[in-house]
Amino acid sequence: MNLSSWILTDHRPNTTLHLLGLLLLALWLSLPLRAQTGEPRHNLSIGINGGINMSSVSFSPKVKQKNLMGPAFGLTFRYINERWFGMLCGVQGEINLSKRGWDEFYEDYPQLEYTRKLTYAEIPLMAHIGFGKENGLMKFFIHAGPQFSYFISDSSSIGGDWENYRYHQEQHTLEVEHKLDYGIIGGAGFEFHTGIGNFLAEGRYYLGLGDIFGNTKHDDFSRSANGGISIRVTYLFDLKK
Repeated sequence: MNLSSWILTDHRPNTTLHLLGLLLLALWLSLPLRAQTGEPRHNLSIGINGGINMSSVSFSPKVKQKNLMGPAFGLTFRYINERWFGMLCGVQGEINLSKRGWDEFYEDYPQLEYTRKLTYAEIPLMAHIGFGKENGLMKFFIHAGPQFSYFISDSSSIGGDWENYRYHQEQHTLEVEHKLDYGIIGGAGFEFHTGIGNFLAEGRYYLGLGDIFGNTKHDDFSRSANGGISIRVTYLFDLKK
């Protein structure tokens, strides 16, 4: 499909993804609210987190790419308010600085290189559900909820003679139009309780519901959403048990 044919197409955001994301969000956020009949808890913890993002951008029309690795780190806050049917229920929030973006890769033409790195300040607000003995050495947990991010800056690098190949290149020169990014984040991991605090190891998946570029029928892409997986390690210490 050439450029002129798909520019004339009436591009619209993927409403199915939006509805699915909102449904999952409502389901997960309802879990702590339903736990009001359980045993009350008032465990407040704060700490730090760090990890690696393996990110990409979901483009339509498609852009071939591989995961871009980038750092993420910040502050973590957690409040456990109930124990309900053996589950520790609460909320966890973070304030992070995160590097995302995409790394284009064309198997038949490995000499073509383009990388775009996007820096965001992000705030995930997640339901926290823990399983296991409350004072045990290790617990399993799951996280899910919305994530809001604000674009701070970007950088790019390019290599190869792109003009001789028929690949989409419009994304190379487009400026980030929508600075506010939002989506659904979910993850699972293990928490280890020690005498000096709690250590969490977690894998997460982020589904972006917004687009970084314009998505009207006059724009180059109908979808340009952040996404990917990340590995996080968090250290928490209790302020109140």
